[in-house]
Amino acid sequence: MKKNLIIIFGALTVFFGAYSVLTIHDTYFKWGRMWQSPAVRPYEKPLLVMEAGVVPLTGGEAVYRATPPDELHSPFNPRDREIVDQGQKLYATYCQQCHGAHFDGQGTVGQSFAPLPTDLREARVQATADGLMFKEISFGVDRAGARQPALATTIFPDDRWKIVHFVKSLGVR
Repeated sequence: MKKNLIIIFGALTVFFGAYSVLTIHDTYFKWGRMWQSPAVRPYEKPLLVMEAGVVPLTGGEAVYRATPPDELHSPFNPRDREIVDQGQKLYATYCQQCHGAHFDGQGTVGQSFAPLPTDLREARVQATADGLMFKEISFGVDRAGARQPALATTIFPDDRWKIVHFVKSLGVR
């Protein structure tokens, strides 16, 4: 009986000791408990009103994805030398690491891929329709013997068209 009283008294002492420590902590230290922290109150400030036209309702990547490749057409003249030169610069930025400086699929990064990146001057690539090449650059390719990452979130649509025109300007090897 005496042993049970000592255990009960010890448990109460520990409980009230812990309670006292927490109360002192909450009262005297700047690192207070949660109920002393500023609360987040939603809608205290009026919600911002979005201006008309901020969210596009037409166009965008969904249109490119849904449109059949033969119906996609470049906004640029493929024979415009300035567009092709811009495409060459974009190729150097986004494509050369895999497809190589000589467009042969022997880029430094591309060497670690299986299968190796495509030779962009082979007849099959040069015969690819512009719209299909645009879609393959945009949304990627994952089929036997070919692999291309999707670059729609990396390269702007106009820049992808410029790359298409540059690649097509290379001609067959």
